Amino acid sequence: MELQIIQNKIYEVRGQRVMLDFDLADMYETETKRLKEAVRRNINRFPSDFMFELTNQEYNSLRTQFATLKNLGRGEHRKYLPFAFTEQGVAMLASVLKSEKAIEVNIQIVRAFVILRQYALGYAELNQKLETFMLETNMQFSDIYQALTEMASQNEQNKKPIKPIGYLAYEK
Repeated sequence: MELQIIQNKIYEVRGQRVMLDFDLADMYETETKRLKEAVRRNINRFPSDFMFELTNQEYNSLRTQFATLKNLGRGEHRKYLPFAFTEQGVAMLASVLKSEKAIEVNIQIVRAFVILRQYALGYAELNQKLETFMLETNMQFSDIYQALTEMASQNEQNKKPIKPIGYLAYEK
């Protein structure tokens, strides 16, 4: 599975990057119902920082971001709210779902999370450098502007009347 496809299925909920149960079930080539059953049988492996159930409001907010529902008249209305798995929760799924496909997909998903984390760290570092540059540049521009303003005011004060140059016609 391509990393870009996986990255497109990672959402931010409650300030955490998560993947939803139906996306994971699709990637593992299993039914969402079976994935949830396996999780519920091993619920002690999934503390709240590994997995949580979305609220109605969170789910409805996410529904506007993706168009996975309303397909062929099925799945338009969910009976149960989806589970959201953090990176650690996705890794734990590998121990619960023991198929080769689940292990293979989990490796790719963990790689996608790592790439996103590296991107976020790089972005934060770049943003910090840009802020520092802007502060320094603004101070430099401020100093230059102040110096130019002072020079202009000094020129106005020291200004002598300019004598006209060239032929002047005298009036009689």
